[in-house]
Amino acid sequence: MIQTTVFKKSTDSGNDLYCGIVIKGHAGYAEEGEDIICAAVSALAINFYNSVETFTDDGFEGIAGQEDVQFDFRFTSDISPESQLLMNSLVLGLQNIENDYGKSYINIRFKEV
Repeated sequence: MIQTTVFKKSTDSGNDLYCGIVIKGHAGYAEEGEDIICAAVSALAINFYNSVETFTDDGFEGIAGQEDVQFDFRFTSDISPESQLLMNSLVLGLQNIENDYGKSYINIRFKEV
């Protein structure tokens, strides 16, 4: 199962501000190399990383494909509206996969930081 933790901060306005994400594990939906859930999650995560890097000046740290951690991304500076939109889009995409395929393949939790 893919285990995803989205780090969030509550704001005074009552909105959550996503400030990082960790994705671990494998879906186990199909054989390695043919797993569409793993491929979809990877595509979303890498596109998010590349988009933040290309379209914003926000500071961040990120790694992909090391040991059991497939993706680890944390903002290290203030988060611009553009980066927050990109983060919201990533979370929406992951939630859609979770809703379509079920929590036995991908589980998303939110953690206050």
